[in-house]
Amino acid sequence: MEGALQDLNDLYFFASVVEHGGFSAAGRALGIPKSRLSKRIAQLEDRLGVRLLQRTTRRFVVTEIGERFYQHCRAVLEEAKAAQDAVDELRTEPRGVVRISCPISIAQNIVGPMLPAFLLEHPKVQVRLTATNRRVDLIGEGYDVAVRVREKLDTDATLVLRSIGYARSLLVASPKFLDSHGRPKTLEELAQLPALSMYEHEGAQVWELVDSAGKKAAVEVKPRLVSGDFTVLIAAAVQCCGVALLPEDYCAPMLSTKQLEWVLPEYTTAQGTLHFVYPSRRGLLPAVRSFVDFLAERLPKAQAEFHKDCEKVAADPGSRGAIAMRRMLGSEDTAAFGRPNE
Repeated sequence: MEGALQDLNDLYFFASVVEHGGFSAAGRALGIPKSRLSKRIAQLEDRLGVRLLQRTTRRFVVTEIGERFYQHCRAVLEEAKAAQDAVDELRTEPRGVVRISCPISIAQNIVGPMLPAFLLEHPKVQVRLTATNRRVDLIGEGYDVAVRVREKLDTDATLVLRSIGYARSLLVASPKFLDSHGRPKTLEELAQLPALSMYEHEGAQVWELVDSAGKKAAVEVKPRLVSGDFTVLIAAAVQCCGVALLPEDYCAPMLSTKQLEWVLPEYTTAQGTLHFVYPSRRGLLPAVRSFVDFLAERLPKAQAEFHKDCEKVAADPGSRGAIAMRRMLGSEDTAAFGRPNE
């Protein structure tokens, strides 16, 4: 019996013969010659090893086992039609679930605030957003889209990659904290200050930084607080607990309002490329395709706003960050500082 029912058409032909009361009527309804239809049913009976129909020149009778087989055929065909209808429905209008993975800070400050507009535009779509800094396996874990920040981009041929811009982390602290503890002018001085670190691991805490010329540097810090939750770190930084290394999109608003001050602005983390990946566009459901298009339109604009905030801080002649940068450059020209690399 294994492999006997591989062709769904045979079930369809048999059900049609039963419903039309014979081969001639069924053949006319299906547009299939009576002889071909009779041959297919005979082959089906041979594979099953039973007689489904009793047929003579005058009579057409469905056997008892044929009746039972017919009921199961109808159930299979109805389920197959329902499956096709479900696919057709999903392909004609955005609906269903879109699963997204996104770094925590970007989820909180960029993607999260954008989502209501997408949900209002597509009322039949459900979004499941996982905020995590872990690199997820899109295919293996069932995600539709992953927003990422990487120094080296993915090279997986099964994924489509859309680059948005760049992202980096900045050293920040409360102006009051710096007034009382001093403003570090070197990494050695930075290492002596209490730190607020986002790297949740045991052992020494080393911040990997690059200067404005792209030269790498490492500084071992003494953390007062370690947490992967940026809200916790930024609250501690504002309340004078130490120097924090935080994503630009997270601290830019507080730099603008002067709740935080840019410390050693000549140093940041290495710029990572902000991008998102998704499985090949071929066969994408409308809900996923709509979200991909939404991200491609909105994400670059939102990210650019955070860069502009930092540019304004750097360009402000009175800001301590700008003064420190002019001192490092030996120039009064601050307009270019903070401008994203093209």
